[in-house]
Amino acid sequence: MRRKKVVIADDSAFMRKVIREFLSSHPEMDVVAAARNGKEAIEKVKQFRPDVVTMDVEMPELDGLHALSWIMEHMPTPVVMLSSLTKEGAEVTFEAIEKGAVDFIAKPSGTISLDLYKVKREIIEKVLAASKAKVYPAGQKPAEAIAGRRSREEIEKGKVTSQRSSRNIVVIGTSTGGPRALQQVVTRLPDDIAAPILVVQHMPPGFTKTLAQRLDSLSAVHVKEADHKETLQRGVVYIAPGGFHLKVKESEGKATAWLTEEPSINGHRPAVDVLFESVSRMDNYQVIAVIMTGMGSDGVNGLIQLKKAGGVHAIAESEESCVVFGMPKAAISTQLVDCVAPVENIAEKILTYINR
Repeated sequence: MRRKKVVIADDSAFMRKVIREFLSSHPEMDVVAAARNGKEAIEKVKQFRPDVVTMDVEMPELDGLHALSWIMEHMPTPVVMLSSLTKEGAEVTFEAIEKGAVDFIAKPSGTISLDLYKVKREIIEKVLAASKAKVYPAGQKPAEAIAGRRSREEIEKGKVTSQRSSRNIVVIGTSTGGPRALQQVVTRLPDDIAAPILVVQHMPPGFTKTLAQRLDSLSAVHVKEADHKETLQRGVVYIAPGGFHLKVKESEGKATAWLTEEPSINGHRPAVDVLFESVSRMDNYQVIAVIMTGMGSDGVNGLIQLKKAGGVHAIAESEESCVVFGMPKAAISTQLVDCVAPVENIAEKILTYINR
C-alpha cells in the first residue's frame, strides 16, 4: 500500500516537529515536507502533490485561509486546519470549511500548544481520514444549499403516508464534512416542519455554538445549541454542545433534551449512538434518523436499537456526496437503511416521511 504523502504548514518549528513525529509514527503516512508560512505551503503542494495538508491558520507572509483558497482553486487537495480554542478561532475554522477544508483540529492551549500530545490520536485519525476524502475544484463543488421556506405543495408531493402517531422527531448524526452537509440539509427545511430536529456533530466544546449560530443565520428553521431539560419544539434544530451527550426523554408528556457528561463512546462526546438509543426508548413517535458524512461507525448501534423499537425511517447519505463515506457506509451495511440519497436531496427525503 502506498503511504499517504503529507505536507505540514505551521510557523512554529516546535509544532512542525511534533506534528511530523505524530504523523510519521503511523505506517500509512509519510511527511514529505514542512512549510513555515502559506506561501511556502503552496510551493510544497506544487512540488510534492501531497495527499493531505495540515494547515495552521495564523502564519506570516500568507496566512492559512489565503493559502487554502489558492490550493482549493488551483490544486484541490484535502486540508486539515489547526485552530485555537477560542470564539474567533471557531469563526475562522468555519470560514476555512466553507473555503473547502475537510476538517479541523482544535489546539489544546493556543497557537503553540506544548501539550499537543493530548490530541495526538485525533491528529493521526483526522489526517489519515482526510487523505482519503473527496475534494472539489473551486466552482465544481456540489450546489450550495438554498435557504428559505418550501411551499406546502412541494412538501406534500411524494409524501409517505403512515397510520402511526403524528408526533415526529428527526435525529441526525454526522462527523467529518458535517458542517457543510448540515448546511445543505438544514437550510432546505421549512420553518413549519412538524418535528424538532436533533443533531450530533462530532465537534469540541466552543465550536458547536458557532455552528448553530451560522446555520441559524442561513435557515428558515431556528437553530440553537440544546439546553439541558428544555422542551423540544417543532421547527427548531437542536445541536448537541461539544463535550456533552444529547439524549431525548419524555417529561410530563413532552419530549425534552437532556445533556450528560457520561463517558465518551468510541472517543466521541457527543455520540450519535447515545442520541439514537435514547430516542429508541420513546413511545408513540415517528422517527426519521439520518446518518451523513463522517469517519467511523458512530450511529450504527443506535440505528439497530431504533429499528428494533419500530416506527423509524432511516436515511443515509450516498457515497457520491460524502466527504468521507464511513458512517453512512457502516449504516448501509446493516441493511436497515430505508433510503440512500445525496446530501442535496436529504431534506426532501426527511419531509416525505413526516406526519402532519
